[in-house]
Amino acid sequence: MVSRRNFLSGAGAITAAASAASVSRVAMAALPEPVLQSKPDTMPPLVPSTGRPYNPVVTLNGWTLPWRMNQGVKELHLVAEPVVREMAPGFKAHLWGYNGQSPGPTIEVVEGDRVRIFVTNKLGELHSVHWHGQRLPNGMDGVTGLTQPGIPPGKTFVYEFVARRPGTFMYHPHADEMVQMAMGMYGLWITHPKAKHPLIDEVDRDFCFLLNAFDIDPGSYTPKVMTMLDFNLWAWNSRIFPGIDSLNVRHRDKVRLRIGNLTMTNHPIHLHGHEFLVTGTDGGPTPKGTRWYEVTTDIAVGQMRQLEFIADEEGDWAFHCHKSHHTMNAMGHGVPTMIGVDHSQVARQITNLIPDYMVMGERGMKDMTEMEMPLPDNTAAMMTGQGPFGAVGMGGMFSVLKVRKEQKRGDYADPGWFKHPPGTVAYEFAGALPDPARFQSEGGGSMPSLARPARDVEVKARKPAGGHGTH
Repeated sequence: MVSRRNFLSGAGAITAAASAASVSRVAMAALPEPVLQSKPDTMPPLVPSTGRPYNPVVTLNGWTLPWRMNQGVKELHLVAEPVVREMAPGFKAHLWGYNGQSPGPTIEVVEGDRVRIFVTNKLGELHSVHWHGQRLPNGMDGVTGLTQPGIPPGKTFVYEFVARRPGTFMYHPHADEMVQMAMGMYGLWITHPKAKHPLIDEVDRDFCFLLNAFDIDPGSYTPKVMTMLDFNLWAWNSRIFPGIDSLNVRHRDKVRLRIGNLTMTNHPIHLHGHEFLVTGTDGGPTPKGTRWYEVTTDIAVGQMRQLEFIADEEGDWAFHCHKSHHTMNAMGHGVPTMIGVDHSQVARQITNLIPDYMVMGERGMKDMTEMEMPLPDNTAAMMTGQGPFGAVGMGGMFSVLKVRKEQKRGDYADPGWFKHPPGTVAYEFAGALPDPARFQSEGGGSMPSLARPARDVEVKARKPAGGHGTH
């Protein structure tokens, strides 16, 4: 974490900021230092040293923005700027974000706090910040042209309001939104309850992260901002597996997961080995009578879900989006399906002309995890990650919940791979296998057929070569 003293200089920036909100010139005499973070690691929780106490969150592969107290007001400084984000080891993207990162730092406050956020625009175009889900004065809502003028490049604006209700919220631009969000500009906002709340339980571990997506061509660094649906990198907090940190908890901990979705599609988030309750949404905590146990919950675009469970099963449990294409990296969408096709003859002929030619998809895509295929510079492998038993064969929106009895309270360090008790791992059967008894009836259908073909026909479907335009 780096503090940049003298990040802003000159009376012009201060005057512009003072004119943007009802802040006295005395309060504006010194801006809060912009605190920056370049490391993609999951940072420890930021325990509050000033203001009202609360149990802080842990942002997956992220951090919480420090603040200062100024005459009872909690002041923070966001800097909108180009950033370089390591999405996975060896793979970096040129994005836009806040304070050196995409997503920007998590903001944590307490219900009833008066908050003053200084936003400095270091982009080359107008900017504004919308405080997604907050109750606030209309002029602080952050919609360029509607509730405020855009923040010009090099200027600082001030947002000030009271955090009126507890819950999990987000912040993101409302200026050139399609481009700026496609480039990675957003962050989480957590408002903790000021006192014991009948619908908000205390938890031992409180994790949060955003779902986001990018379209970055192999070998490139910058996302394509015009993509609507065919993204090739599905991320949690702008990280892709195996770059996403594991969630490390103590056995029997009560765990809360706060997940916000700022992609262009929904995500069914699935946890192995446990059931959870959906205890909160963007609108606040859910009534207890509406809660039921799930192992998968769907999070739509612009929504947030808060999940809670008791980590009472030891092990390394998969945690991922259940859309299978969202657990892959650097996918192409024009690859034909070649399962069952014998390439042996044609492969020998092509290899004589192209020595590096590789057969893809003859037996499914899992073989890709075993191949050492050369990739363009700055490209993430499509399926990667090594587990204790070999290649995991996953990418994108995938991580691991690690539950351990020996994990100490407040310890978020990775405990390593789970040591399975004897006899609790699936194993190969070495005995003789009898011939399977097959059920012979194909079924009669709902009613007799009017005309049955003279002989059985096996359907062979072939898609048009011209794509969707020939439908």
